[in-house]
Amino acid sequence: MTSSKTERILIAGANGMVGNSIYRSLLKREKNSVSNKKELLCPSRNDLDFTNYNLVEDWFRRFRPSIVIIAAGKVGGIYANKTYPADFLLNNLKIQTNLIEISRRYNVKKLLFLGSSTVYPKFAKQPMVEEELLNGYLERTSEFYSISKIAGIKLCESFRIQHSFNAICLIPPNLFGPKDNYHPQNSHVLPALIRKFVEAKENNLDSVTCWGTGDQLREFLYVDDLADACLFALEKWDFNLKTAPKDKFGNKLSWLNVGSDIEISIRDLTNKISNMIDYKGEIIWDDKMPNGNQRKKLNSKRFNALGWEAKTSLDKGLELTIEDFKKNK
Repeated sequence: MTSSKTERILIAGANGMVGNSIYRSLLKREKNSVSNKKELLCPSRNDLDFTNYNLVEDWFRRFRPSIVIIAAGKVGGIYANKTYPADFLLNNLKIQTNLIEISRRYNVKKLLFLGSSTVYPKFAKQPMVEEELLNGYLERTSEFYSISKIAGIKLCESFRIQHSFNAICLIPPNLFGPKDNYHPQNSHVLPALIRKFVEAKENNLDSVTCWGTGDQLREFLYVDDLADACLFALEKWDFNLKTAPKDKFGNKLSWLNVGSDIEISIRDLTNKISNMIDYKGEIIWDDKMPNGNQRKKLNSKRFNALGWEAKTSLDKGLELTIEDFKKNK
């Protein structure tokens, strides 16, 4: 992201968990920089509806960003995906297609699109490598969201192949951290558990019911580590270099996994969160509710080979996330 003139960086979704972390990371870098050469553009939903092509194009015409980071989109857990499949598919398709297409038309220098580990098949070989994309059918509970993300990844790749557009994609695992969505039904598993146990302790509940068997394994990445990975990718991942990551066939990759060494069963995660919150009641597992994939572990060796690795431990990340929920709920 080096330039002789001011970089205008659009962070789409700057008010969300990931976008806000990227925004804070960029601000921190600017404060520690000798020169201030980055202008951060963070339109809210009220300022700009990313699903409206004409409004987005007009905004690009006026502000002319040189870097675009797409952290905007509709996200949620198993219940939300099952209940609102059309919203997940249509809203995400509109948001990312508008931003990617208009970015190319307005000669954006580099674009970063964030995918999700749900893009990989239900029975992908574990840990999942980048070649597993489109190598089997998807997990039903997140299918519509996953299809939207796959479309975004492939749109970036197609524009790179046909128009030499510098668009890269990162695929993270389950994310968590400050400003997460703690909705009791629509959130992801980790923030949902934090809310359950904090409220159970506050209300002196005798038991907490959790979905599934608790045996499924999940990989977690603290959101500030992902933000650091995004900025690292924008600076270090260059398609023009001979060392640019390639697939097993020798083709340059447009998407890379970015994960951590944190893999834990949902049951162990639940016990860890309940202990950190000091909840003393019973934990009941409702095995009639869906588990999702049995395991989702990313192989991040290609991205790590560029020189990046996650730094935040699960315990430290949980401590900060629980503190955030208690402070802002």
